[in-house]
Amino acid sequence: MPWNLQIFTGNANVALSEKISEYIGIPLGKAFVGRFSDGEINVQILESVRGNDVFVIQPLLPPVNENLMELLVMIDALKRASAGRITAVVPYYAYARQDRKVQPRVPITAKLVANIITVAGADRVLTVDLHAGQIQGFFDIPVDNLMALPVFVEYASKNMDLGRAVVVSPDAGGVERARRLAKKLDLPLAVIDKRRSAPNVAEVMHVVGDVRDRVAIIIDDIIDTAGTLVKATSALLEKGAVSVYAFATHPVFSGPAKDRIEKSDITKVIVTDTIPVGKIDKVEVLTIAPLIGEAIKRIHINESVSVLFE
Repeated sequence: MPWNLQIFTGNANVALSEKISEYIGIPLGKAFVGRFSDGEINVQILESVRGNDVFVIQPLLPPVNENLMELLVMIDALKRASAGRITAVVPYYAYARQDRKVQPRVPITAKLVANIITVAGADRVLTVDLHAGQIQGFFDIPVDNLMALPVFVEYASKNMDLGRAVVVSPDAGGVERARRLAKKLDLPLAVIDKRRSAPNVAEVMHVVGDVRDRVAIIIDDIIDTAGTLVKATSALLEKGAVSVYAFATHPVFSGPAKDRIEKSDITKVIVTDTIPVGKIDKVEVLTIAPLIGEAIKRIHINESVSVLFE
């Protein structure tokens, strides 16, 4: 081992951090992450990290700004404690949907967050299914963008009848993701033509591809308000699909999302635990911990991470 390996976690998703720690076989590092009386974040690292290879696990789930600031303060504390290398493990990278200027006078928040994570002192970033792959180029440090695809492929192969299935991209931007799943499962591909009239408002126009008498499998990176998912489900069923399943890496589930999913005609939504969700009858949660844990081990010993997806 080139350095001693240590893993720390913020308060965002301790359950996932514990699973990753268990997979790797080392305990979580000792740290206090609390608040001062005025709400400011108070961090103290309670063990030596000098010269060590340190990984900080903190998905940027709601409340996003609180959890982002926790990550930054923890990185700063570790940097000032002379950690040898600091990797920010951000299973869910928030602010990623504003990755370019689509209209005048708007920010590019994906770049802004990349800047502040780097300035805080991170030497590397490990994340899962970035909303847009080009966000990796917003960082001036190495970024490993894991894909939840192997987790979904294993689930589909073991639990679904794929004889008459079709993989569906919910929009043009997700075609590459859907193509990868279709290739892995040896299934045909369909695309939904979706146009937005406003943020968080989706209008499904029509389905491109043959879905009649097939089991439709939608794959996406994020389910936010579930508006796209519900309208896509209706469009697919209207075109003759016999049932609709959905895979999504990040279950943000904001606003009416849970209620929409429960009331929709979708058969099941399969997500990962990058963001914790409560009990929802139509939602099944798969753990991403072994994938992240294996990536951490490989980064630590300077082995290839890309082989996890070959």
